[in-house]
Amino acid sequence: MSNIDTIKKFVIEEFLPDLTPQDLRDDHDLLSDGVIDSLGVLKLIAWVEDHFSLDVGDADLDPDNFRSVAAIDAFIAGAPQGVRG
Repeated sequence: MSNIDTIKKFVIEEFLPDLTPQDLRDDHDLLSDGVIDSLGVLKLIAWVEDHFSLDVGDADLDPDNFRSVAAIDAFIAGAPQGVRG
């Protein structure tokens, strides 16, 4: 399963249970559309850290990193892998 598919699966399970992965565009703005609120972003960040073994630092907390499935995928791809012990 690709990161895009994995991210979509999480977003749909947690925030959009009435959609299918095909219904959620990779570039859909989850923040401005109100799909994910501030608490949802924290939940999403915790999941990214846990699922991809990443530490999301203060400098990474830019909302643009978590605005869409594609943005989350790009953030994960650009993050140092395996930084957790």
